[in-house]
Amino acid sequence: MLVATVLALCAAVLHASWNLLVKQSEDRHLALWGQFTIAGVACGLGLIVWTALDGAPDIAWPWALISGAMHVPYIVLLSRAYNRGDFSMSYPIVRGAGALAGALGGILILNDSPSAVSMVGVVLIISGVLILARAGSWHVISAALAVSATIGIYTVVDAHGARESQPIGYSMALLVSAAFFTTTWTLFTKRGLMISALKRNARTMSGAALASTIAYTLVLIAVRRAPVGYVAALRESSVVLAAFAGWKMLDEGDHRRRIASAIIVFVGLVVLVAGG
Repeated sequence: MLVATVLALCAAVLHASWNLLVKQSEDRHLALWGQFTIAGVACGLGLIVWTALDGAPDIAWPWALISGAMHVPYIVLLSRAYNRGDFSMSYPIVRGAGALAGALGGILILNDSPSAVSMVGVVLIISGVLILARAGSWHVISAALAVSATIGIYTVVDAHGARESQPIGYSMALLVSAAFFTTTWTLFTKRGLMISALKRNARTMSGAALASTIAYTLVLIAVRRAPVGYVAALRESSVVLAAFAGWKMLDEGDHRRRIASAIIVFVGLVVLVAGG
């Protein structure tokens, strides 16, 4: 359990970092597409080399394909959430509600068993999200909650896939799948802007791709060692980092409420973990 905890915390730092890069981008949809494309191409090449040197890794491809397809609504909705609202508002709602969705999926589908202490954590997380939501418009909140629903779905899908696969190989496969599906979608919606976006923002997209790839690989390794709700919750400690980043780096307002709400969400996550 200790190893899973360390892996999930490292993933939290990396996750907040690449989301901040996306929020700072001119076109968030293209930033997310470029990130997944670069990561997917790199992982595809990595899988080819891996197969040539040591044979094909054990990968549950059906789950990887489902997860990749789910990344289309994920990037569409996440870019919409960041377009509509502040980082310190949208990110904590997205990730806090996403952890709840992942934990619920773990209970209903993967037979994870929450304790009474875990349920106290759930109440705290909901309270923190509601405090944040009271200061925002439904226009912003609805976009953030929609993203959290996609997170809950692909978290459960990937937990299935990781438990049936070599975890690093599965992580690489799902990023190849995500690159394929998100590129197909972006070709229909922003075809004329794709190449120029890559040329202008290659360094930023590559940094975000590296951070997200490492972060999610750490999560997939962690869910082989601990319940999916535990890992999903601990990963969301990044909400506090996001609240501070929005205040200090993006000069967003209402920082006291947002930091306080993020801390409540974080405490709820810790309680959820303690009860796991």
